[in-house]
Formats: sequence, C-alpha cells, structure tokens
Amino acid sequence: MTTKINPADLCPCGSRQAYQQCCLPLHANQLIAQSPEQLMRSRYCAFVVAQFEYLLVTHHPDYRQGLTIEQLAQVNTHWLGLQVINTKQSDTTGEVTFKAWYIDDKQIDAIYEQSSFVLQQGRWFYTEGKQMHTKLPERNEPCICHSGKKFKQCCAKLTY
Repeated sequence: MTTKINPADLCPCGSRQAYQQCCLPLHANQLIAQSPEQLMRSRYCAFVVAQFEYLLVTHHPDYRQGLTIEQLAQVNTHWLGLQVINTKQSDTTGEVTFKAWYIDDKQIDAIYEQSSFVLQQGRWFYTEGKQMHTKLPERNEPCICHSGKKFKQCCAKLTY
C-alpha cells in the first residue's frame, strides 16, 4: 500500500526531518547515501512511498536474484514504522540491524533483519540480509510508528 507523502511532511524513515530534506533527494538521484544506515533508511522509505526503481538500483546487482520492479510493486504492505537497532561500518562494508513494522490483514509484524552493505565506486549498495524473529511490543511500550503514544493506544488498535 503506497503512502502519499507531501515533501514537507516528516520522512517515513524516522529521521525526524522533512522528506524533502531527507530521503527525497536520494530517491530523486540528487544525492547518494553516505553510510549504510542512510541507505537502509532511504530504502525503507522507498518501500513506503513506492520508489521501486530506487530499491532496484541500490540493491547490488550480484545479489538481486532476478528481482524486478514489477515484483516489488506487487507487495501491498501498510508500513507502520522503522526502528534502527544497530549499525556497523568499515571502509567498504557495513551492517544495519533494524525492524520495519507493518500491518497485513489486521496482523502486525516486522521485518527484523541484519542487512549487509558494500561500498563500490563511491556508492553504498544493499547486498543481503539475515532474517530474525521478533515479538510485538508490550501494551505500555512506545508505539512502533513513533507517534509518542503507548502501543495499546495507537497501532495495536489496528488489529481489531
């Protein structure tokens, strides 16, 4: 499910910056990601706003396994929020562990992944990710969408 976003709205990547100052210049190919974390955040945002070409060009060609824009566009997910857990970076490699929360058929779940990145010719590329399992937040924990509300008062209500 594509989210329409006004460029002045907060960026879905969770940076607390406006989309026009954050991920939009990356999606528009005006800037390139300067770190694995910035690339991962911009890729999450690209899923939210249906920038499927950006997802493909930032995915290292050796790791795409035939992935196409058409396949990416078939996913109909309602994204709720992104949590960056950990980042590591060396000169030419990086890892970002994150949870990308979504709802599908009134079920909240997350892609919990340790993503790997490589720097080639001055550009960061996503290579592959190790999937992990997570549990939903507790009722009184902060909501996964970063609303500032408790989970029970916010996204948990989407499941009934």
